[in-house]
Amino acid sequence: MHFAEYQTTASETDQAPSASGDSIKSLMIPLLGLAGESGSLLTEYKKYLRDGPAYRIFQEKIGEEIGDILWYLANIATKANLNLDEIAQRNLSKIADRWHDQKSTLFGVKLFDEGYPVHEQFPRQFEIVVETNKGRDGKPHVQLFYNKKRFGDKLTDNAYEDDGYRLHDVFHLAFLAILGWSPVMRGSHFFNCKRKSKDDVDEIQDGGRAAVIDEAISALIFLEAKKHSFFEGVNSVEYGILRTIKDLTAHLEVGRCSAKQWETAILEGFRIWRALRNHQSGTIVGDLLGQTISFVPSAH
Repeated sequence: MHFAEYQTTASETDQAPSASGDSIKSLMIPLLGLAGESGSLLTEYKKYLRDGPAYRIFQEKIGEEIGDILWYLANIATKANLNLDEIAQRNLSKIADRWHDQKSTLFGVKLFDEGYPVHEQFPRQFEIVVETNKGRDGKPHVQLFYNKKRFGDKLTDNAYEDDGYRLHDVFHLAFLAILGWSPVMRGSHFFNCKRKSKDDVDEIQDGGRAAVIDEAISALIFLEAKKHSFFEGVNSVEYGILRTIKDLTAHLEVGRCSAKQWETAILEGFRIWRALRNHQSGTIVGDLLGQTISFVPSAH
């Protein structure tokens, strides 16, 4: 039986259909019913935890409770003019996007600048030297170098507290290594590889709005990471954050990257960030083909 068929058949036993005239009551009954049946399902598990194998009808009872939950879900979907088949398919797509393994075909290398002139391509491997020194104001100043030349501006935290945001370029580099994307890193102060050979790509994919989104994502994940010990010992990122990032980038080429890839880029970026904050100086090594980023501390 397909979900849509079940939904149609289930609606025939609805004792409070929308057509009855009281739309609020019609919707609240299945919503409250869903809450009640969820509680009943938990009660069955409570009995099993208490009695163990002696509770012989456990499988039968939880099957019954799940069936009741399904009926209420179908009823709610019907009253919201939604199709359970479509809901199920969208949910599977969402789950695949969020949790697929890196070995999945969904996780392929994304070389968005492949086929462009070499000077408009990101280097497939890079080594960025990071140096931290005290400025005249006594605050830590960070400067990056690529091929022994300054790479980006000298940065401070731009904050009253020492929170390490001066090292946030590592997030852009992680986006680049894992996702193959960072409009900020295409800028003239960094790799200087904007795709000027195509006006629309230069404007939309590599332009100011895309760069602002890149910076906004860095600020967003930093704010979230501060709440969670900068993701130390953390293996996942809240889906709400990933969903916001996906929405922000939906119109860009990186929109084809999955939530799982974004999660990997974020966690890898903070792994490098934590190492940098600990050692202050060192070398960030990125490989776009291998989708890896690592850190080598400076020898003292």
